[in-house]
Order: sequence, then C-alpha cells, then structure tokens
Amino acid sequence: MNLDFEKMGGLIPAIVQDNNTNKVLMLGFMNEEAYNKTIETSKVTFFSRTKNRLWMKGETSGNTLQVVSITADCDNDTLLIKAIPAGPVCHTGTDTCFGEKNEEDIMFFKYLQNFIEQRRQEMPEGSYTTTLFQKGINRMAQKVGEEAVETVIEATNGTIDRLVYESADMIYHLIVLLTSKGLRIEDLARELKSRHKG
Repeated sequence: MNLDFEKMGGLIPAIVQDNNTNKVLMLGFMNEEAYNKTIETSKVTFFSRTKNRLWMKGETSGNTLQVVSITADCDNDTLLIKAIPAGPVCHTGTDTCFGEKNEEDIMFFKYLQNFIEQRRQEMPEGSYTTTLFQKGINRMAQKVGEEAVETVIEATNGTIDRLVYESADMIYHLIVLLTSKGLRIEDLARELKSRHKG
C-alpha cells in the first residue's frame, strides 16, 4: 500500500470500524511508524498528537483493537481499519467514541458463519460443528429438517422462550449447511432483498 503521509504533514486519519457490527468505533491518526507497528502487531496503533509518541489503543485499559483488515481510500490518504474490539473503545467507557452502542445483534450471523467456516477448515476435535462436517451433507440437511419441525411445534404448542431456542438451533444448522455448500448467510439476504418490493 503506497500511502500519502505528506498531505497532512506526516499523518493520515484512520477510521476504525467494528468488523462484526460495522459500527464506526473511533478516528485516530497514524504516521508511517504507527502504520508499520499496526501491520507488525495486528493491534491498532496511532500517533498521539498530545503525547507526541506512538500509542497502541488499549495499552493501559487492555481494550485493544485486533486488526482484521486495512483499506486505503481512493487518494491513499485515509485508512479504513476493520477491527475486533476487546472492550469499550472510548476513554469515557462507552462502546464507541461517538456515544453509540456497539451491539452485534443481526450482524452476529456474519460472525457466527465466519466461526463455523473456521471450524470447517481446522476441524478441531471435540467440536459439535466438526462432527456435523464429518458426517456429511445428508446429516446436516437432516438436522435442519429436525430443527424446523421442533420450531413449528414450539410455534403452535410451546412457549415463546422455546420458540426462540428452537429457531436459533434451526438457523445455526442452516448456516452449517450453507457453509458446507460454499454459500453465505449474505447470499440469503441478497435473495430476500431482490424479492423485496418495499
């Protein structure tokens, strides 16, 4: 990446976004040394203009920012850093420096599928997800069917809590099935979006 540090006197703004929720967490500044340190450690490191030194986010609080990806803008003078926060990002104790809650909610599906894909690649022993991949497509499809039936039963004759529980089981097994076929939960979102007439 050929970044233009000269335009702002050796500094470039770095916008940090939560990789899982897409919330903007904070804005900091990097000089070339801070950028290189961020690349080297995979922990977001800024140049502090008040302390006049490198400053790793979370160096005192422990609330570090684990780098997932770094992208430059079209002019190569601003960075977008997608990261996973280890805790509240702002020094005031809030989730973001803009006072917003950084809640995963619906974006947790993306995180969950990334986790399931990691399981598929690493196949760790003792993991339920690993056993599903080992048993193959027929078992995965069967589990989706079983959980769908249990969801219907809870919807017609059960409690709200059990309906949520069984629906979560069904979604989890569906994501495992999609992962095994090389599909993403985002593919379903795109399909539903294409059908939506507003």
